[in-house]
Amino acid sequence: MDNAATSSASASSTRRFPRLSWGRLGLLGALLSNRKAAIGAGIITFFVLVAIFAPVIAPTKDPNRMVGRPHEAPSLEHPLGTTRQGQDVFTQLVWGTRVTLLVGFVTGSVVILIAVIIGITSGYVSGWSDEILSLLTNVVLVIPALPLIIVISGFIDRPGPMTIVLVLASISWAYGARVLRSQTLTIRHSDFVAAARVTGEPTWRIVLFEILPNMTSLVASAWIGAVLYAVLTEATLEFIGLGNPNIVTWGTILYWAQNNAALMTNAWWTFIPPGVCIALVGFALVLINYGIDEISNPRLRTDRVQKKKKAKAAV
Repeated sequence: MDNAATSSASASSTRRFPRLSWGRLGLLGALLSNRKAAIGAGIITFFVLVAIFAPVIAPTKDPNRMVGRPHEAPSLEHPLGTTRQGQDVFTQLVWGTRVTLLVGFVTGSVVILIAVIIGITSGYVSGWSDEILSLLTNVVLVIPALPLIIVISGFIDRPGPMTIVLVLASISWAYGARVLRSQTLTIRHSDFVAAARVTGEPTWRIVLFEILPNMTSLVASAWIGAVLYAVLTEATLEFIGLGNPNIVTWGTILYWAQNNAALMTNAWWTFIPPGVCIALVGFALVLINYGIDEISNPRLRTDRVQKKKKAKAAV
């Protein structure tokens, strides 16, 4: 009896936090099994394919080349019409997808990398290291992001996409780092982390194989949020003229539409398509984020199932 009780206590003392359950099919299978995440992933996949096969969809070396009369309405020759300078809007939209998604994905990856390193390090390593990293995070958190980005971009002459990535990444990591630090502080005192320390596992292995896997949903959500923020902010900077207007993105298309008084001349085809694309990407990322929440939180899945049952019962 005593041996059984001892083994039971030992098992409970090394019990892990509930990890994010992706099922047998892994992350992709879990996302596709969720309707919201599947729809969002489908939209993002569509835009990624458009970006990859841009030379096939719109075979031209220069999307800024004049190919028609100014402000031609949509036609068979120009499906989305032309700009004030006679440029094909469809061609610009297709090629602009590449730069816009590149800025979003690269910025999101850099932001989450910095957030993971600083957040987990601050939460796991106590003492002066935690105090310094927490102070740095708090300072970045209180800085108004968008005004600072506008000021920095204003001092740079025609910043390119990589400059925008560096500016966005340098001040957008703090919130994710704060969330990951809080979760790390909770996990570091758990029994399975203590057991790993007792067995002599190095710090890097504990962080990578014991702590980080328990925060997969947080990391994924933070990455989705960073990508969404980068896409919207890049479009905003380009729209207000703080980017390089010679580089075709969805934001620069809106910038030139505004400069050419497209709204006043009723040239709707020059500003509605890029606006719809930005909205669709934002909508898709939000759906994926909701899907990750439902997959990682059993309560949300239970609530969804109960709502479906009540709806069927009402019918």
